[in-house]
This record gives sequence, C-alpha cells and structure tokens, in this order.
Amino acid sequence: MPFLVFVFGTLKEGLPNHSTLQGTRWAGEFMTRERYPLYLVGDRHSPWLVDQPGQGERVCGQVFEVSASALAAMDRLERTTEPDGYLRACIEVERVSSEVASKPVTVFAYLKPAEQFAASTACIGPLSDYTLEHAARYRSRPRL
Repeated sequence: MPFLVFVFGTLKEGLPNHSTLQGTRWAGEFMTRERYPLYLVGDRHSPWLVDQPGQGERVCGQVFEVSASALAAMDRLERTTEPDGYLRACIEVERVSSEVASKPVTVFAYLKPAEQFAASTACIGPLSDYTLEHAARYRSRPRL
C-alpha cells in the first residue's frame, strides 16, 4: 500500500537528502493548507516545520508516493524514534495552481514538536519555501 509524503526541506528534488526518498513524485508543487512555522535551526541550519498549525506561513513543497520500506527509510533519516527527532504526522496540502483551487490531500509530513523549538536557535524564518540558497547552508548530521 503506497503512502503520500509532503517534503518541504532537504528531501525535495535536487536537495541534499533527496537520495533517501525512493518514490514517485506527484506533478506540480503543493502548499500546506494550514500555516506552519518553517525555520532553519541551529549550527546545521536544519529545516524545521514546527507543529504549530495556524502560525507562520503556508509552506511550499512536493508530494511523493512511497512504499512502506521507503517510508521506514525516511523515518530513520528523520529520527522519528529519537527524543529529539521529527514527528511523522498527517497534514493537508493543496496543489499550487493558477487554475481553480484543488481539493486538499491528506499526506504525511515530518514536523518538529513545538516543545523542541526555541526561537533563540532559529537562524532564518519563518519561511514559506525552502530554497537552494537555504540548502547551501545545511550541514548533514555527522555519522557515528
């Protein structure tokens, strides 16, 4: 059974962690239906989509259809089982189009729990889009 995942940061096509994402991209760009705060955080300039719906901006990204094994690989990258990891949650997104409004689609997204976020650690944001310029600042987590 395939899963739909919304990617907004380093997992987007052409960005540092995209090779982890094994799936099929849905055509077009998508935007969160709700506003969320998206920041670059810490020395690594990691993109954090903070689990605070209604705050920040509507965030742009891409939607991918992935298998259960691909979703598990993304969970490992996003460290969902670690106390400081991301939370995989369901959110709604809409296709960005100049035509009529699209119907919302429920997808998984990797959010940072609000209690992990401290404004003093934010380098840039809130953002509506994570760009190549932002990705150039990103530093991968050191491998142990």
